[in-house]
Amino acid sequence: MSSNDLRRQLEHEIVLGEIVPGTRLDEVALTERFGVSRTPVREALQQLSMMQLVEIRPRRGAFVKKMSLRELVDMFEVMAELEGTCGKLAADRMTDDERDKLKELHLITEPLVKNKDYDGYYRANVAFHEAIYKGSHNEFLSDQTKSLRNRLTPYRRLQLRQSNRLNNSFQEHAEITEAITSGNKELAEQLLGTHVTVQRGSFNDFLASLPMDLIDQSA
Repeated sequence: MSSNDLRRQLEHEIVLGEIVPGTRLDEVALTERFGVSRTPVREALQQLSMMQLVEIRPRRGAFVKKMSLRELVDMFEVMAELEGTCGKLAADRMTDDERDKLKELHLITEPLVKNKDYDGYYRANVAFHEAIYKGSHNEFLSDQTKSLRNRLTPYRRLQLRQSNRLNNSFQEHAEITEAITSGNKELAEQLLGTHVTVQRGSFNDFLASLPMDLIDQSA
């Protein structure tokens, strides 16, 4: 396994929340797990550090990066702007096939909501949003939005477990899908921005509900 393969696997596990913020990534344990030498492990951890998913602390090792409350507020604010821009461009630029795909990606989440399948819904949610990023037909914007989304994933997953958030997210997706597929650029931008921040009051409730061991309290 190359360092790039190893980086992709660890990134996948961090993004899906399988490795939570604050977890120490022990080099020896990783070499044993993946059957590789320390060199590709160190290279992979350096790559993840450059992506700001991992923090390397002198004489202590590598840890999945924790965010401070200030960082989270700032990053969600930027995320709302990026997603809104993706939605606006997607409403203008999506092909008919891409619009049909977005509708399909929304509809397949309905049984996941009914069954309260949080993990399944989150995976489908990622596919839904990435279809919008791709539909913007702006590769740089798409890459930047996905990169920030990945950094926020461990925290965004927790949003879905708030009271009635799963149902609300599904309804918001319905409105977003309608706005994009009907070509309403301004509404698509507005809806996606609100969708990401979950409105001010709810977002404050979300921040207050976060487990403190996932927050960097040294900042």
